[in-house]
Amino acid sequence: MGAYLLEWLSLFFRWFHVIAGVAWIGASFYFVWLDLSLRKPPQWKADKGISGDLWAVHGGGFYEIAKYKLEPEEMPKTLHWFKWEAYTTWLTGAAMMSIVYYANATAYLIDPSKVPFTSIGAIATSLLFLFGSYFIYEVIVRSHLGKNAFIFSTLIFILLVIASWGSYQLFSDRASFIHIGAILGTVMVGNVFFGIMPAQRALVDCVRRGEKPGKEVAELALQAKNRSLMNNYFTLPLIFTMISNHYPMMYAHEKGWLVLVFVGVITATARHYFNQKHLGHKKPRYLVIPAILTVLLIIWMRPEPIDPAPAMPATATIAPTTTNSAPTATSATTNTNTDNVNNNSVSNDAATAEAVPVSASADDAMMDVVHTRCSTCHAVQPTQQGFAAPPAGIILQTPEDLKIHKAKIITAVQTGYMPLGNITQLTDTERQQLVAYASSL
Repeated sequence: MGAYLLEWLSLFFRWFHVIAGVAWIGASFYFVWLDLSLRKPPQWKADKGISGDLWAVHGGGFYEIAKYKLEPEEMPKTLHWFKWEAYTTWLTGAAMMSIVYYANATAYLIDPSKVPFTSIGAIATSLLFLFGSYFIYEVIVRSHLGKNAFIFSTLIFILLVIASWGSYQLFSDRASFIHIGAILGTVMVGNVFFGIMPAQRALVDCVRRGEKPGKEVAELALQAKNRSLMNNYFTLPLIFTMISNHYPMMYAHEKGWLVLVFVGVITATARHYFNQKHLGHKKPRYLVIPAILTVLLIIWMRPEPIDPAPAMPATATIAPTTTNSAPTATSATTNTNTDNVNNNSVSNDAATAEAVPVSASADDAMMDVVHTRCSTCHAVQPTQQGFAAPPAGIILQTPEDLKIHKAKIITAVQTGYMPLGNITQLTDTERQQLVAYASSL
């Protein structure tokens, strides 16, 4: 019943997370585009304090958009704030993290081959990793280092590379990607809560009091703009990590942390192209570079070719046969030769017995592996804690089941995606045998 309830909670929060995330990402993209697309206004608008304007057509009508340098002439009666998109995305993401990775820590969060955490230890380490990373970011952004765009961005990139590597040393491969996404999401919502919103409140308060915003408010506004731009560059890497659980070939790669760094560089560089384009600077190299890096990443990640397992006929155990009787010796020479023949015969029989599989067939041998390592989850009624139904509806209990899901099995087992967190301790030898066997079906 507990696993069933967790499935419904996961479904509920996943949908809210997607809806809130789409709204937040859409607003982020729109306002960055808007800010970069504003053009110098006519003089009569500039005299009112408007720093840029934009005309657009959409939905059968014209829109006139103007941005004030600081404050408008008077406070509008209705003022729209953009904050709950960010807060809701983070809150639902935290709920998803708790339901999927914390409630089922042994299945999704822990990889015993890396660190043999207890559930409580893994959860505590995860929280420390997430909020510790954010604390370091906030210290840097508030320091003098945060005022130099190049130094700040370079330092953040280095820290994210270290975090990517560190997450792979601590958590399961799948959880490692999610943790980097959680760090990015926490940084982004922290930028909204601790940077962007305070600056907006300070500006609105000044306008309501009829005061001219001073230097402090102007500095807060500039910091808010820089934080908003940082969120803009984080957006595409964040989207990738949010959907990364669907792509085991990425996070289950032997150097998965480096794959994540590659993807971060590719997506952030592509985002930079569009930011420059909105400013009127056409720099195609910022699209060419990501394209080249993507091709290199594909080549580097290509899996080794699979050699199908040869068909194996059914066999039975062959035991060496010996006799207590010995032929009558007629001479010393005859006895010696006879002993050598008998010894060679016994040795050959023993070697044959050792080489012949004990199992009745290759099907039986591999199905033993499947039942032990896979069917605890992929059964009509899973016995693995945390699973109310077989993942993705895939049942693996007969050779016919393996043949039906052959392509998925090969990908999941070869990349290391399955078993999740290798909770059933599938060995490397068994993994290779299972891939070869499935490929031959």
